[in-house]
Amino acid sequence: MQAIYYEEHGPADVLEYGDFPDPEIGPEEVLVEIEAGGLNHLDVWTRKGMPSPEEMPHIPGSDGAGVVSKVGERVTRFEAGDRVVVDPGLYCGECEFCRKGEQSMCVDYKMIGEHVRGVHSEFAAVPEQNLLELPEGIDFATAASAPLVFQTSWRMLRTRVDIDQSDSVLVLGASGGVGHACVQIAANEGCEVFATASSEAKLDLARECGADHLIDYEEEDFDEAIKDLTDGRGVDVVVDHVGEATWDNSLSAAANGGSIVTCGATSGVSPETNIPKVFWKQLDILGSTMGTPGEMDDVMTKVFDGTFEPHIREVLPMSEVQRAHEMLESREGFGSVVVVPDEKYDPDDYE
Repeated sequence: MQAIYYEEHGPADVLEYGDFPDPEIGPEEVLVEIEAGGLNHLDVWTRKGMPSPEEMPHIPGSDGAGVVSKVGERVTRFEAGDRVVVDPGLYCGECEFCRKGEQSMCVDYKMIGEHVRGVHSEFAAVPEQNLLELPEGIDFATAASAPLVFQTSWRMLRTRVDIDQSDSVLVLGASGGVGHACVQIAANEGCEVFATASSEAKLDLARECGADHLIDYEEEDFDEAIKDLTDGRGVDVVVDHVGEATWDNSLSAAANGGSIVTCGATSGVSPETNIPKVFWKQLDILGSTMGTPGEMDDVMTKVFDGTFEPHIREVLPMSEVQRAHEMLESREGFGSVVVVPDEKYDPDDYE
């Protein structure tokens, strides 16, 4: 088969697209013919070696959608020809957290495409428990762009913070995958939504996703803008997946008794924390990783019925994966980047 892979960590030019051994499936696995794969910043970090995958050469890609080609002998939910989408989280099913239904807290939690080989290839072997049925009428590119960012965003806002319509929510980096998903989820709950981005075009798209207030962080400090927009009060919830570059401003932007929820740190992982801001304002600092199978089901149902719309900035053939990674690193455009196996790629399909 043809696959995206790399044999060492480094910049985007370590990525190759070429021949790779066909995957073999176990008794509880499904062989999926991949029609489209979604990219995330996780792919960039893993390519750079943070963390290092368990096996080299490594196939990246946590998000994918396609058609079942073959099933293992113990598989009962799927058969050849079924349309499916991949849930990237791997869990043991036996630890105390899995038994409580908190699979994303599993003591042996791993990610397809991060710790083990991913799905940016013509075929992928995927555990049966990591597949959802993809309804007819949903195109593969849309399905492939949604799982990681929407389930992450859903868990952050619906489970960890448990927002309701009385809350004001600030979403940093609203032009990215997690950002635009959070804007839609918060808006759907009736929250007052504040969004930051780095250009007028990105802010216009954030407005289309449901943002009420737009802040260009290249033009002004977002915490000062929040104070102006809220008469000095601040917001109830800050979604900060940026990290080092924004952390202190996020603490400042939160209202007394507010929450900071984070799922990542794309600008750096070790910010200084002004502890008096935390205890004086009585802030809750909440971490969140991915989601449970139930949360995945809940949010993908809303993607499938059109409540939430994954935005795709560009669809590229897998042979242009270096360009795809560079788009993510440069923060070029709004929404997700999707790659398609070369023999399936027709640019007229994505105009």
